[in-house]
Amino acid sequence: MVKGANVGLTTLSEDVGSVMVSLGWSSTTGEGDADVSVLLLDGDGKVRSDVDFCFYNNPVAGNGSVQLLGKTPTADGSEDRISFDLDAVPQEIEKVVVAASRYAGSRFGDLDDLRLTLADSAGDGLVRFAVEGADDVSAVIFGELYRRSGEWKFRAVGQGYASGLAGLATDYGVDIDDDAEQEGPERDGPEQEGPQQEGPEQEGPGKDGPEPPARVPAQTRGSDPAGLAAPAAPRAAAEPEPADPAPVPKPARRPRTAKKKVTLPRTAKKSLADNDTWRTARLFPVSALKSDRERETRATSVVLSVMAQVPEFGRRLTAGFGAPAGRMETFTEVTLPHGESPRRPDGVVRVERAGKLWTALVETKTNGNALKPDQVQAYMDIAARRGYEAVITLSNDVALEGSPLVDVRIDRRRKHKVALWHLSWAEVVHQAQMLIRHEGVGNAAHAWLLQELLQYLQHENSGCHGFQNMGAAWVPVRRGIDDETLCRGDARALEVIENWERLVRQVCLRLGGELGQKVLPVQRARRGSDPGVRRAELADHLCEQGRLSAEIRIEGTPGVLAITADLRTGKLRTSIEVPAAEPGYPLSRAKRLVRRLSEAPADLHIETLVGGEGAGPRGTLERLRPEPADILPKDGAQITGFRLSLFKGMGNGRGSAETGFIRSVDEAVDRFHAQVVAHLEAPVP
Repeated sequence: MVKGANVGLTTLSEDVGSVMVSLGWSSTTGEGDADVSVLLLDGDGKVRSDVDFCFYNNPVAGNGSVQLLGKTPTADGSEDRISFDLDAVPQEIEKVVVAASRYAGSRFGDLDDLRLTLADSAGDGLVRFAVEGADDVSAVIFGELYRRSGEWKFRAVGQGYASGLAGLATDYGVDIDDDAEQEGPERDGPEQEGPQQEGPEQEGPGKDGPEPPARVPAQTRGSDPAGLAAPAAPRAAAEPEPADPAPVPKPARRPRTAKKKVTLPRTAKKSLADNDTWRTARLFPVSALKSDRERETRATSVVLSVMAQVPEFGRRLTAGFGAPAGRMETFTEVTLPHGESPRRPDGVVRVERAGKLWTALVETKTNGNALKPDQVQAYMDIAARRGYEAVITLSNDVALEGSPLVDVRIDRRRKHKVALWHLSWAEVVHQAQMLIRHEGVGNAAHAWLLQELLQYLQHENSGCHGFQNMGAAWVPVRRGIDDETLCRGDARALEVIENWERLVRQVCLRLGGELGQKVLPVQRARRGSDPGVRRAELADHLCEQGRLSAEIRIEGTPGVLAITADLRTGKLRTSIEVPAAEPGYPLSRAKRLVRRLSEAPADLHIETLVGGEGAGPRGTLERLRPEPADILPKDGAQITGFRLSLFKGMGNGRGSAETGFIRSVDEAVDRFHAQVVAHLEAPVP
């Protein structure tokens, strides 16, 4: 689509009761990012109250009809996904605005390939809109979903706001408290006009509706990632104020949500047990699990039961699959006819909304067992014949873009489409952690249920531990690297690269759930957008250099965390490059860096980064603590930053046992983040 164009969704697909909107971008450095927000507007083009403003700290709006699903990595960056149950959007809402914003002085000109895509409930792409001309703005309206004659339509907007999310939000009736000096909003676009409402007989952007009034934006950020202090209900008519009132500082406020959410503390209360041999009674015990079949049956029942009882959790897991926001019921061991031999999927999820049913069959695997293509194919055929909407596979494996876990045959002649989705146990754990530790749920009972679920999934007997095996090619590839017989184009190297990518994604899920922050693998744009080509290049690099490498971006940290596994030397290196701010003498910078790392390990390697092609001095923290000046370039070269690195022995086994490679990567990342990165929340001054 082009800017200003609009289209009716029902003309593109029959499955548009629920749609998925994705906002994406890429960055050559891998560090660029933005925050997504959604505003639900009434007939006057304003939010009804703060609950109609959906953003990072209020991820659900419109009675659950709009939900931010978070970021997911793509071949060349990341994209933010938003689930819309259009049938459940409140009738008072006439328009839904989809936007994104940057912060801390960043502009969208630093990002590449700004785009919006819209898919139907089966996952088929319907709309793609590339946003251009947003170089100098910090907030952009990507598009709008709006009602017209009882039908939902989409308009490609591409409108920029130089005043950021605060300026955009206030234009639509959201109150912003600002401690900084107040300035009028500044917007780009034709003749500096704001977004216009569609006229009664006008399909494209027009000027029939009133332009949103100019409101006062907030420019402060503090601990608020979007620079937004707090949304509130639309303002009433302003009362006369005395001239030149004395300025009264306003305390910083957090964005409100519809009601108080319940979270659980990370540390448990002191136990009342007599001794350590007493075990806490668990809602979902795992002590009797002995076989893979028992693990699969128990895990399926446990997860589906909690999904039905905790609405926030069930909605979080199914919204990305095109399910509506409605009453959910779940079932296990359901028998369905299939030729001469009936099939029994592990579970069924049904969601009812306004008399309509959405149904998904669930196939579960635990303990690292692989999905069986013939089983999944049979469930796809059954779902198609019975008019079900989806088949969901749930296993320890992590799906990769462009590399399906199971190849199934889809009969395109069928009018009814069935979507095949995959969910990793690591993703289930991540969502449970985010809800009970960071975002909150509706009541304490729901929080307790999620806590019991988390205890079950993380128990060693559950079999739900996520990706735990580097595959059959791991040992031959390591041997081939040791004796230098591994050649370019070897299919086994490509298998190792795919499993390495799965491991890195799982590390991001685990760390993000523990921290409550966005943690994503970095894909630099220059590596290309085709995942198959990119992985083939990385496999050739592995054959030549004997190294696996990855980068992780953690929200709130000054740089990208790099992981390098050198299969020749058997060492893991975790590192981060910290930029050096301009003001201050070089010796003062070095002293402040060493002082900030007072709790870091003595074997931390510090390397000074200098301008040009030269290399700066390096040394361990133990040696630099008494003599910080040793890290300064002797030739007076300009310091651009510091590289901090820790080295650790690498596990040899392909699994996650104590001596396994997977566990060694987890431990290396955890140690580096806790002992180094956590002390670098801001760039070194």
